[in-house]
Amino acid sequence: MNKPGSTKSFQNKLERHDRKTQIVADLIVIVICLAVLFLLDSVLDSSSMIFVVLKKTAVYAVVAVSMNLLNGFTGLFSLGQAGFMLIGAYTYGILMIPSGDRASVYQYFNGGIVKFSLQEVFAGIFGGNAGVGMFFGVLIALILAGVFAALFAFLIGLPVLRLKGDYLAIATLGFAEIIRALFQWNTIGGLTNGSNMLRKFPSFDSIVAGWAAGCPFVAAHIPFFSTLLPMIIAAICISLIVMLIHSSYGRSFKAIRDDEVAAEAMGINLAKHKMLAFCTSSFFAGIGGAMLAMFQTTIQANAFKSSMTYEILLIVVIGGIGSVTGSILGAFLFVAASEWWLRFLDTEMVFADAGTKTGFSVFAIAIVVLLAALVIVKNRGKEKKDFHRIAIIASAVAFIVIAALINYLLSPSMNVPLLRSGFRLVVFSLIIMIIVLFYRRGIMGTRELNWDSITAFFMKRRNAEKEGGEKA
Repeated sequence: MNKPGSTKSFQNKLERHDRKTQIVADLIVIVICLAVLFLLDSVLDSSSMIFVVLKKTAVYAVVAVSMNLLNGFTGLFSLGQAGFMLIGAYTYGILMIPSGDRASVYQYFNGGIVKFSLQEVFAGIFGGNAGVGMFFGVLIALILAGVFAALFAFLIGLPVLRLKGDYLAIATLGFAEIIRALFQWNTIGGLTNGSNMLRKFPSFDSIVAGWAAGCPFVAAHIPFFSTLLPMIIAAICISLIVMLIHSSYGRSFKAIRDDEVAAEAMGINLAKHKMLAFCTSSFFAGIGGAMLAMFQTTIQANAFKSSMTYEILLIVVIGGIGSVTGSILGAFLFVAASEWWLRFLDTEMVFADAGTKTGFSVFAIAIVVLLAALVIVKNRGKEKKDFHRIAIIASAVAFIVIAALINYLLSPSMNVPLLRSGFRLVVFSLIIMIIVLFYRRGIMGTRELNWDSITAFFMKRRNAEKEGGEKA
């Protein structure tokens, strides 16, 4: 008979073995991803959209996960992310513009108030080494971008966090708009450059190009390293947020989200933990704003409108409120669909030859038949609550396809209807509507994509197949 102590020791060894296995699997996945990215760099042109999408995905993933920390894990509905991103972006830009370029950037404000740049300061400290100076300059600028955003969050959090629900959302949204107007005020233009843009600060590409001066391998693969840089920053930021979520503070955040009264009865200081979540979320939003500045290469306060906050909120909702991996997946899908996959919808298409005419006719009829089959199958299933939604969407798509088919058959040539500048956004909105209708809790819900969930999925599927075989 086994002793309780030996059983516990065996379980601990098994858990350590599982953790080691997961770490090895994570490392293998990372190596594969790096190999794929390096292969893309070798095959594709440096201006390929895949590199642009991956960079912007890294930026939006940081901001979306930071927003999810507040909205999904703490239950505080804040809409001030654009304001905190603006503070972070301007902090980075102001501190990183080279001193020699400040006269041209701040041409209407006598070269600005700040007369130094962090990369030059650190280059002087390390004996004129520009590469080391750039590294520490960017690192400190990113940290200060988060610190200043968190400081502003602390100041407005004192009165604002007393509010709840929609009132908190309206108050934080108002703060973001006030900050945007304030940074365009010419009275403080010596610091923010007023309504003019900030530029000539280091971007992802220029940072890697600076490092490449002493390394031929980096110089030969600038797209790879300039894409890898934001991904590394995003990975570090998201890892820190995940560690916080799985700490005792994270459990307190979830308790506040589930029931504030019960959390307070358990001894959780509501004001302290709400402020901690608010400032932490703002800190990483500030870093995300600095990364956005590095991605765009220019900053202008007018770009940080409330629509930017809505985009981040949309990413969180698509991925799943309360899911970190869902926010990352949502960021990629949002950026890829809006900036890359649907671009062809903004270009007009004209079909005129007989072969194309026949092919289009067959394709249109096939779409209508498939939509009809989908509606019939869904109606026969056990879950009929989504039937009306599917029928409406299928009817709308079928109407467009049939109209295009009739137009095509009656005319010698066909200009594909609706395909013109701006139609991409219409289709993207319809896709978002479909996702929200059929995945009300987002693609991931509150689940996480990890090795345990992947293993559980395949085990569940295998068990279902066994049960089906036994019944047969």
